[in-house]
Amino acid sequence: MSLPAVLLAAGSSPSPSPSESTTPAVPTLQDAQESATNAASWVEQNWSTWLAIGLRVLLILVIAGVLRAVVQRAITKLIDRMTRTAEAVDGTSLGGLLVNTERRRQRSQAIGSVLRSVASFTILGTAALMILSAFQINLAPLLASAGVAGVAIGFGARNLVTDFLSGVFMILEDQYGVGDSIDAGVASGEVIEVGLRVTKLRGANGEIWYVRNGEVKRIGNLSQGWATAGVDVTVKANEDLDRVKATLDEVAEKMSADEPWNELLWSPIEVLGLDSVLLDSMVVRVSAKTMPGKSLGVERELRWRIKRAFDAANIRIVGGATAPAGEEEAADPTSAVAAPSVLSNPDSPQTEAASPIAQQRPAVK
Repeated sequence: MSLPAVLLAAGSSPSPSPSESTTPAVPTLQDAQESATNAASWVEQNWSTWLAIGLRVLLILVIAGVLRAVVQRAITKLIDRMTRTAEAVDGTSLGGLLVNTERRRQRSQAIGSVLRSVASFTILGTAALMILSAFQINLAPLLASAGVAGVAIGFGARNLVTDFLSGVFMILEDQYGVGDSIDAGVASGEVIEVGLRVTKLRGANGEIWYVRNGEVKRIGNLSQGWATAGVDVTVKANEDLDRVKATLDEVAEKMSADEPWNELLWSPIEVLGLDSVLLDSMVVRVSAKTMPGKSLGVERELRWRIKRAFDAANIRIVGGATAPAGEEEAADPTSAVAAPSVLSNPDSPQTEAASPIAQQRPAVK
């Protein structure tokens, strides 16, 4: 075939127009009817499955909500019972020493908050897993990942877990509370905040100590029960013991009757007797039970009053300036004598007095 014939054949064939290739096909009414029919058929085939899943999810949510409400109500009743028990004990003599209603109430609320949080987390977490299972989601990879993550977190944050568990048991056992003066070993002071991980203490100089609960190995609570105020009075060994005891008894009686010491003292001030006896002195022990945390103030006031009473009774305290006027120690005659040295005058009286006695040799006949 020749070239002109090929060109003529190509020119005679119809070329597609641009408008026909770019114009989208408009759906007809029949297409829309077929799509609606297919959707209705899919819904008709699967509505029972979705309804069952919905009812199952609704049932899980209802059961979880009811169970959570029941558990929280039981915890609330338990906390209320603990508070009522504290109020009942507070009316007795023992309760006045060992139980504080407000302190017990705060501890009960803290315990209730922890128990409610744990119960809510457990119930809602279980319900969430059951809902995912209802949607036929494979929980094996999720649980495996959670297990691996839990192990990794347990190894990496073991100190955090230890602090948390220690804080929970400290609150449950009521080892200390806000306002208590404690000795935690690593630090001591007044408790200003109790947390599940960290306890804040206010030191004697005003500093704030942040003590991790997991690091506390032993705790000395100075604010529970009662405290003991003890004063040791050291007097000369030749003092009249009956006069010393009578003076101390008089001080104790007056202090017990004065305010505010009559409220801070929870027992009479007692003269326990001689604590020790030495060649030139003897120690008399005075003790009393006080309100928790008030022993230092009572001891200072008791020393103040004992000093003034002993000054008035001319009873000398060893090491103090309570000796009667005119009574002075005899001067040491050797106190003004200087010790000899290599630089001293060899002809001085001190050198001669300190020189060894020369040995005399026997005469040779």
